[in-house]
Amino acid sequence: MSLSRFITPLSCISSTSDSSMITSTEKKNKNTTTLCFEDTKERVKNMFNKVELSISSYDTAFVAMIPSSTSSHAPLFPQCLNWLLDNQLLDGSWGLPGRHPLLTNDALLSTLACILALKQWGIGEDKMNKGLEFIESNFTSINDDKQHHPIGFHILFPSLIEYAQTLGISLPIRSTSLEAMIQRRDNELQRGFQSNSEGWREYLAYLSEGMLKSLDSNTIMKYQRKNGSLFNSPATTAAVFQHLKNADCLSYLQSVLEKFGNAVPTVYPLDIYARLYMIDSLERMGINHHFKEEIRSVLDETYRYWLQGEENIFLDPTTCAMAFRLLRLNGYDVSSDPFYQYSEDKFSNSLKGYLKDVSAVLELYRASQFIIHPDESILVKQRSWTRRLLKQDSSPYQLYADKLRIYVDNEVNDILNFPHHANLERLLNRRSVEHYNADETRILKTSYRSCNLANQEILKLAVEDFNLCQSIHNKELKQLARWIVTSRLDKLEFARQKLAYCYFSSAATLFSPELSDARISWAKNGVLTTVVDDFFDVGSSEEEQVNLIQLVEKWDVDVDTVCCSEAVKIIFSAVRSTICEIGEKSVERQGRNVKDNVIKIWLNLMKSMYTEAEWLRTKTIPTIDDYMQNAYVSFALGPIVLPALYLVEPKLSDDVAENQELDCLFKTMSTCGRLLNDIHSFKRESEEGKLNAVSLHMVHGNGVVTAEDAVNKMKGVIEDKRRELLRLVLQEKGSLVPRDCKDLFWKMMKVLNLFYIKDDGFTSNEMHSTVNAVIKEPIILNDLLVDSKQH
Repeated sequence: MSLSRFITPLSCISSTSDSSMITSTEKKNKNTTTLCFEDTKERVKNMFNKVELSISSYDTAFVAMIPSSTSSHAPLFPQCLNWLLDNQLLDGSWGLPGRHPLLTNDALLSTLACILALKQWGIGEDKMNKGLEFIESNFTSINDDKQHHPIGFHILFPSLIEYAQTLGISLPIRSTSLEAMIQRRDNELQRGFQSNSEGWREYLAYLSEGMLKSLDSNTIMKYQRKNGSLFNSPATTAAVFQHLKNADCLSYLQSVLEKFGNAVPTVYPLDIYARLYMIDSLERMGINHHFKEEIRSVLDETYRYWLQGEENIFLDPTTCAMAFRLLRLNGYDVSSDPFYQYSEDKFSNSLKGYLKDVSAVLELYRASQFIIHPDESILVKQRSWTRRLLKQDSSPYQLYADKLRIYVDNEVNDILNFPHHANLERLLNRRSVEHYNADETRILKTSYRSCNLANQEILKLAVEDFNLCQSIHNKELKQLARWIVTSRLDKLEFARQKLAYCYFSSAATLFSPELSDARISWAKNGVLTTVVDDFFDVGSSEEEQVNLIQLVEKWDVDVDTVCCSEAVKIIFSAVRSTICEIGEKSVERQGRNVKDNVIKIWLNLMKSMYTEAEWLRTKTIPTIDDYMQNAYVSFALGPIVLPALYLVEPKLSDDVAENQELDCLFKTMSTCGRLLNDIHSFKRESEEGKLNAVSLHMVHGNGVVTAEDAVNKMKGVIEDKRRELLRLVLQEKGSLVPRDCKDLFWKMMKVLNLFYIKDDGFTSNEMHSTVNAVIKEPIILNDLLVDSKQH
């Protein structure tokens, strides 16, 4: 029985004739599109060379407040003060231009910091007054729950107001409002000091510019990094330097100004995280294959940093988790040991744990899905506690996010609904494109942007690539629909018509234009395995079954004289023509015809299906081992996956094709799929009087093993096999099978897990909408840009 037995049938998309003539206008449009596509790719490639960060008026203000070492009446960095004078926005505020309406509190804090800097040096009175007017007219936003609060806002803002009063600044704030703010701050400080946790102490040190009077210098300086900064934050570092005159702090600030000129960003450096995030975005949006060299270069560099223990990776759980996931996913040998420092207890006692940073929890959860070794209990535990937190609707871990809430909510929902092992690439790509915020703003103590983290060029390229692939998929599906008719497979009344499903499973995983041959092979063999499964299951006599197997064994026969029935003739003719076609295609890619290899694959399948039919006819009850040894083959993934290996890019010699590694990949994948199928088809097959793994566990359990016991045991085996398959796919050392070939086994695993992710499988409506999203419905770029602005 093949995997397709369990899936709800889909009607085939109708065939229409393709025009063989391409007009000169179409050619011209195609050339123009190609040029635009290449231009966009080149601009994205250039982003790998430099990480760009927006300037922070908040942080620049604190650097501008540092007095000169020779005179307390002059700034040490006058260029920062001049930048503040030159960069007030038209509404009187300071901050990111074109800010989101929910970031008013960010503008209030930045504006107040800039006013303090100007007041300290006694210049820009008109600008200060305009800034004060902005604060007065927008002050009510501090009590608006919908507003996004920067980190530490309720401590920093009232503290800066108190400092403003000592400078003689008359703030347009009612005394009752000020008292309420200060009371809120003091309550938060009291709770924190009572807890006295490490996370709290780190949090206060991060807010040093608002807390210097109450902090011990030794407490602060233990967080100093090798580059001289505190938390890679110019504002924190400037405040600490002004207080302690630490030379390394000064060196850091000078190095940042040397890079950015007359102002500073809110976080620096961010290169490792930004480049990794860029790679992750490209992969999630399905366009990473355009940047293989650039991605490999970044990952090689990141791996060197990993081995060196680079603090900008290991001091930040978000960066550490992302580096681990991307390195492991791309075949680098990285240990999960660093996550011991981010166990549930230790994470909650860290800065991001204190902040209840949902983005950090998300990354830790993503990383925990890449378990490949039996001794990685740290990742098992990590997956458990991070998933638990993400599933809590009112989770305290959703109090802080470095992005606007709607985008974080989309990420959380997506990852909970589609774990890595059940996330088909093209579905993930579409969701990622549709949820992509090209104008994304990140928020720490103040907001910032980086084109490496989000930009319209990446979105544009992803939309163009998706729609280009989809147009090719549409044509291929119509071509396959014609093949069904010309092969007369539609005349077999006992056979389910599964073309749309079979093609979808290939297009959703092998989507690149150059993989057309592999897609067609995958889809045709998927259709044929479904037909042959139905043939052995319900549509044939024993004589017909034997006849079909003998025909495949003999191969060169006259179908008009040797077939015992019309059904046998149709099936054998379709199988033979498909195998011959694969053989011809393999000559182009492999330099040899692999027809005989594919014949052997099909024979193995048919004989295993015959064995199952014999067990049913004779009412034989096999042992569980005998059943599984046959059932992983009869699950019918062999003809779908194995021939496609010859039609992707790498060369696959006969020695490698017959190697134990490839057999292990196939058996592990197929065993997993067989058990998933048997769990979900147990009830129906029991009613039909058929045996599967669940019922056999019960039969051989001497009346002690219940269906629930059997299912739980099988789920454990599935989990182990899934991890084993991922390890086999990802490991580079000692592997003979090319990675592009191994990926096909994991892609099929994703297909299996997606369709068995619910107890009842996909419903017909879900399947139709899913197929349409991948094959029929293009993505409209302008709609995405409009949606982004509305959010």
